[in-house]
Amino acid sequence: MDDPYDLMTPAALADPFPVYRRLRTADPVHWSEPFGGWLLTRYDDISRALKDPRFSAARSAAMFERMPPDLREDTRPLQRAFTLWLLMMDPPSHTRLRGLVGKAFVPSLVASLRPRIQRLADEAIDRVAARGSLELIADLAQPIPAIVIAELLGVDPAEHHRFKQWSDDLALMELGPRGFRQAQDSMLAMMAYLGEVVAARRVEPRADLVSQLLAAEDAGQFLDEDELLANCVLILFAGHETTTNLIGNGILELLRHPDQLALVRDDPGLVGPAVEELLRFHGPIQRVRRTLLESIELGGKQLRAGDAVWLLVGAANRDPAVFDDPERLDVTRRPTRHLTFGFGPHFCVGAALARLEGSIVLETILRRLPALHGDLARLSWRKDLSFRGVTSLPLAFTPTP
Repeated sequence: MDDPYDLMTPAALADPFPVYRRLRTADPVHWSEPFGGWLLTRYDDISRALKDPRFSAARSAAMFERMPPDLREDTRPLQRAFTLWLLMMDPPSHTRLRGLVGKAFVPSLVASLRPRIQRLADEAIDRVAARGSLELIADLAQPIPAIVIAELLGVDPAEHHRFKQWSDDLALMELGPRGFRQAQDSMLAMMAYLGEVVAARRVEPRADLVSQLLAAEDAGQFLDEDELLANCVLILFAGHETTTNLIGNGILELLRHPDQLALVRDDPGLVGPAVEELLRFHGPIQRVRRTLLESIELGGKQLRAGDAVWLLVGAANRDPAVFDDPERLDVTRRPTRHLTFGFGPHFCVGAALARLEGSIVLETILRRLPALHGDLARLSWRKDLSFRGVTSLPLAFTPTP
């Protein structure tokens, strides 16, 4: 018998939201054999779990425990790197590391990137304007965030294609054990590449993120070499992957809702609220994982210590208990209390940068590419709910000289 809550079918990968609705209505605390853990879909349960220390973010060991012993042994370097990722730590280690990394994402630094992001968006559109067509992901949504995060870190932006391949390989872990070895190879390649950059910045600091991370200090604490390299990989990986999917999903949904597209195109002041609504309606992050440290009762179910818990933030973002008419895209909606960037101590440290990039790129596309359209019925989606997005989005528009 087919599982009505299977999120990995082709239909669910193309549109997971009907499955979310069924889960949230019929079984909001659901044990999933395919996921090997509990699926939570209600906003209240998920927002509380994101703040509750019993729901541990230190999940790297749990990610590997179901692997064959020989594969688990072969991927020790990958496991070690993951234990140092900020998003896979609990307090007090998380508190110390976030304080140090957060010093490198000060608002003034993010705001200073606006002219550069705008120039990159204009240059990308200049390259396609005369031909009347573009592949949104390859031409704009992927390279712009990759170049921005590379320049911010202080690595060569011309290498952004390599960063993309490495990032894609890291995402293979979501597909199960067969992707772990390739993910490890790319993780080690990224760390070796960034190690050369770190060594150069120790000798000659620059106005970049690596130099700031080297100098970051909090109550006499510094990042050690392993922490620095592991979290530079995380920043390089997550720093463009989320924004790529924000832009791709955002343009896709505006094209699916032409009345909302017209509102944003006619009133640039709606760009900021539109980005927040798009993050809610079809966000680039659909789920996050936690591991229970204690046995608890939730929704009439007994969850045991050690159980994996999947927080389906994409479902929470359409919970009718929180959002009026949640299945409707409304770019005038305010406030938009979505959970796409998390909540509590693990709120995304790069959220301000993603919002800035998303706002600039979306506004520039809508302003400069008139009559934008495409075949939205046949789309290829990533086989990954953690990072939700299309693999390509060919579009056409009225060409300009």
